[in-house]
Amino acid sequence: MTNTTARTDVQQLVTDTIIQQLEQGTIPWQKPWNDNNPFSFSIPKNFVSGNHYRGINIVLLWAASLKNKYQSNEWASFKQWAERKEYVRKGEKGNLIVYYDTFDRDVDGEIQKIPYLKSYYVFNKCQLQSYQPEEPLKDEPFNVFDFTTRIETVDEFVENTQAIIESHDSGACYIPLQDKIMMPYRELFKNTATCTATEGFYSTLLHELTHWSGAKHRLDRTKGKKFGDNAYAFEELTAEFGAAFLCAEFGIGTLDKGDHAGYIENWLTALKNDKTLLFTAASQASKAVDYLKALSPN
Repeated sequence: MTNTTARTDVQQLVTDTIIQQLEQGTIPWQKPWNDNNPFSFSIPKNFVSGNHYRGINIVLLWAASLKNKYQSNEWASFKQWAERKEYVRKGEKGNLIVYYDTFDRDVDGEIQKIPYLKSYYVFNKCQLQSYQPEEPLKDEPFNVFDFTTRIETVDEFVENTQAIIESHDSGACYIPLQDKIMMPYRELFKNTATCTATEGFYSTLLHELTHWSGAKHRLDRTKGKKFGDNAYAFEELTAEFGAAFLCAEFGIGTLDKGDHAGYIENWLTALKNDKTLLFTAASQASKAVDYLKALSPN
């Protein structure tokens, strides 16, 4: 059933959904170390249209997959499944997603289409009566050595952006005034409990590349000066989402943020202060991914 709740209410509902996950210690845009399901962090798609979901809907469906341990990345509404002669099991609950619709308003004698946010619910393939659970994959042990190996597809993707990337013995960052990315030397990345040194290197690079996409002469996003600054929080969350979306497409894990509790607390504070943050950051992250992918000939 479609819910035409006012836009601000839907934004709060979505924000509360993500806040609930964070308060339980789950970061719904990062694959947990003990998750061996290849589909839980692939980009979710609609079973009927085959289209991938975008923006905040990716994060919402990832959160639902984590919470319910779904083994599929395919989703559809109750009606869409029924039209395919597939039926949702009794007692299953729908999972929230959102989209924009418009209504006509007379503005100074001119009819304009005004956008507003609507919510509705979809069901995962795992919630169907016909679904048969698959055998879980066995955990693959990490390489015992701390070194990075090259992933040609990601290297080619990054090279096609023609971004200036330099290595040094300090942290990763994008420097707007010089329009270049600084990355730690590859040998400085180590295996962790959540990802390999290789995944750590590439997820960090994709995070900084998302920042790079926001330069004034590219997508023109504004970055603040410190975490408490709303513009800074917005840009950092955009880069978090952008890296997560790209890592999902390349099938690699994301770098653990170290102080897990402190990291979550920072985002809880930011989201509680601004219920629009998730929407704008996720939307801009999808635009950043589209921009970066458009730079590749394939």
